[in-house]
Amino acid sequence: MKTFEIKEDFLLNGEPFKIMSGAIHYFRIDPADWYHSLYNLKALGFNTVETYIPWNLHEPKKGEFHFDGILDLERFLSIAKELELYAIVRPSPYICAEWEFGGFPAWLLNEDTRIRTNEIGYLKHVADYYDVLIKKLVPHQLSNGGNILMIQIENEYGSYGEEKDYLRSVRDLMINRGITVPFFTSDGPWRATLRAGSMIEEDILVTGNFGSKAEENFASMQSFFDEHGKKWPLMCMEFWDGWFNRWKEPVVQRDAEELAEAVKEVLIRGSINLYMFHGGTNFGFMNGCSARGVIDLPQITSYDYGAPLNEQGNPTEKYFAIQKMIHDTFPEIQQMEPLTKNTMEVKGIPLRNKVSLFSTLDTISQPVKTTYPETMEMLGQNTGYILYRTSIKKDAEEERLRVIDGRDRSQLFLNQKLQATQYQTQIGEDIIVPMTEETNQLDILIENMGRVNYGHKLFADTQNKGIRTGVMADLHFLTDWSQYCLPLDSCEAVDYSREWQPEQPSFYRYEVVLDEVEDSFIDLSNFGKGVVFVNQVNIGRFWEVGPTLSLYIPKGLLKEGNNEIVIFETEGTFQPEIQLVKKPLYKEMKEG
Repeated sequence: MKTFEIKEDFLLNGEPFKIMSGAIHYFRIDPADWYHSLYNLKALGFNTVETYIPWNLHEPKKGEFHFDGILDLERFLSIAKELELYAIVRPSPYICAEWEFGGFPAWLLNEDTRIRTNEIGYLKHVADYYDVLIKKLVPHQLSNGGNILMIQIENEYGSYGEEKDYLRSVRDLMINRGITVPFFTSDGPWRATLRAGSMIEEDILVTGNFGSKAEENFASMQSFFDEHGKKWPLMCMEFWDGWFNRWKEPVVQRDAEELAEAVKEVLIRGSINLYMFHGGTNFGFMNGCSARGVIDLPQITSYDYGAPLNEQGNPTEKYFAIQKMIHDTFPEIQQMEPLTKNTMEVKGIPLRNKVSLFSTLDTISQPVKTTYPETMEMLGQNTGYILYRTSIKKDAEEERLRVIDGRDRSQLFLNQKLQATQYQTQIGEDIIVPMTEETNQLDILIENMGRVNYGHKLFADTQNKGIRTGVMADLHFLTDWSQYCLPLDSCEAVDYSREWQPEQPSFYRYEVVLDEVEDSFIDLSNFGKGVVFVNQVNIGRFWEVGPTLSLYIPKGLLKEGNNEIVIFETEGTFQPEIQLVKKPLYKEMKEG
């Protein structure tokens, strides 16, 4: 039986062991590609894979658990073990990861509790989740013949709180369910975060997160160790080899040779986990959001991250620069040739059907009627869109309407004609509309563009989505609302026999017959905003503002024979044909 200990060094079977790890999030990669990515990690000469575990995917509704398909964590760990890779697991409850709500399930917003604290109600939810999750991890621990070396307690807690009783409670929940491998915490490498977020008094390993200046950051960590009389190995648990991207901003770049030298600086002194090794994709509505003052800035669907493997999982210039550095610096480490996947191009995929959202609304959602509009969470919905509908009497030739306290993006229609599109900072401003009928239909389509994944707003009420106060005409609130939940997990119930109207949110259905399948990218450069479904799987959001103008389609979502691609587009823009291309497309953007 193999053993792993944390002394002055990491010891594997009693021998010093340098952890060379790379982050691969199983939930951001099609399961058919797990082997490909893990093999390329092993081929680089690395010995360990690290992954987060997203609570919100595994328990999307309270008490409803999912561990199949892309969520089959045990299969992911088993593939890694077959490739002789060890594993570091970071099992929430909070993960950050530029992921929707930092991994928290949205239903927590309905609970009378405070997240990331030692509050009893919150810990009860964590315990219920761990009752299911931890039993899946226990057999994969090194001590049980598996490959898990270490498990993290919480995540970067020193950048949020300092309640050590909470950290102890999370640790004890895992111990009581069978976790026996060593624990660790990870935080920024400066004293304030290390003091607030570590469990150094409990003799639990402290690791740091940074993306450069290893000597300086390790020195700061070493000073903290010395202060507490600890002789521990130094490890960067997140060495940021790239960065995430937000809508309307240029793609973040990092030089490959500079990165390789920075990684070398870490490895000379200690151990490393490259964050990310393979970034992957924020499929569906799982992109996170950056908190900035009164507004939140949503991140894009691609989580390419500028990592050594690109979004598709193929080696990049960074991969080969790190490969050469390891060969030159640690010639005893065995390396192999990485695997590369092909991409395909398919032109002229024809539009088969189209239908307006308003026309098919009753086939994809049933109305919930309330006096005043309710939030997405109150309606039992986590992500996606909500359509709010009421009628309004004509009191004047023109009327002033206001959406009070809505999140995140609002499109207001009167008699199914678009009157205004508003974002966070504009919602609440006057919308002057012509009252053409004695009784007018008012529709408001609200999009949840992603909850924050980091910082003080995690507990803020701004993370409740939808219309949170009401809608005013003149000086009074409107009543008698019908609310249509549109989580858009799939689009199977869309009825294309119904009417299509221009300049309305609509579904566009395309079909293509494939003799063979490879990875591809769908060209969305001539569409406005929305989401794409490939054979009923929501592959993510697109938006003409960039920086990306395409979405990645892993070949595992395609099949030989007939394939269906559905685009839900909210701006009234569509094309009679679409194209699949070999490379991602980007909008030309300038810094600043």
